Amino acid sequence: MFPRPEMPFRDDDIVSFRSCVTNLRPVSGSTNMSQWLPSEAQAQAAQEQAVAAAQELTLVLAAKAGDRAAFGKLAQLYQRQCAAVALRLLGNAHDAAELVQDALVKAFRSLDQLQQSERFGPWLMRIVTNLALNFRRSRGRRQAVSLEQPVGDGEDDLRASIAGNRLDAPEQPLTSAELGDAIQRAINRLPEKQRLALIMFAVEKMPQKDVAEVLNCSVEAVKWHVFMARKQLKKSLGEHM
Repeated sequence: MFPRPEMPFRDDDIVSFRSCVTNLRPVSGSTNMSQWLPSEAQAQAAQEQAVAAAQELTLVLAAKAGDRAAFGKLAQLYQRQCAAVALRLLGNAHDAAELVQDALVKAFRSLDQLQQSERFGPWLMRIVTNLALNFRRSRGRRQAVSLEQPVGDGEDDLRASIAGNRLDAPEQPLTSAELGDAIQRAINRLPEKQRLALIMFAVEKMPQKDVAEVLNCSVEAVKWHVFMARKQLKKSLGEHM
């Protein structure tokens, strides 16, 4: 059995997600010259990403050859991200943790179906999202999640995107639980692809290409889904931004 994902809680991510939602411009590439003339830090980050990608590919190839320990390391790399997305889709930390376990087991058993070994992350995330959406459909629409339980690290970025439980009394300060409750309800009301695009791109910081692969759509469609999700969230909870 793979280790159960841990989902720590951080309130300070509220600010960064609020910034994400208040920016309603469609997501697009920057035209800044820094793109063409990367700084030393950017070059180093790119090099580190390349090394990490190579190490991950080595683990994937070993796992496809039957190495369980290699797959266990892959599970550790992705379990927090998977748990954060599953939590936002299911609205329950226990169900999310169980679903991630199921997704990891299914992924391990289906490794021979992974055609592009270097695309393990998006492939695994598609398994997670498909299982989560099937779970939602089988159980019907759930109540908003209570964020009194610990949740994912970067996942809490989400809390910053929206605000407000008492929408009819914006002058009253909101507690973390109230804020999280309002966020979850607003996100649950989003159309499916908007909700997924927002969570994976704006919250989990997944590259647009990876999100597009998970959603089986174009990068431009991802940008539009994120833009419309932000617009709807601001409309729902703008008084508290």
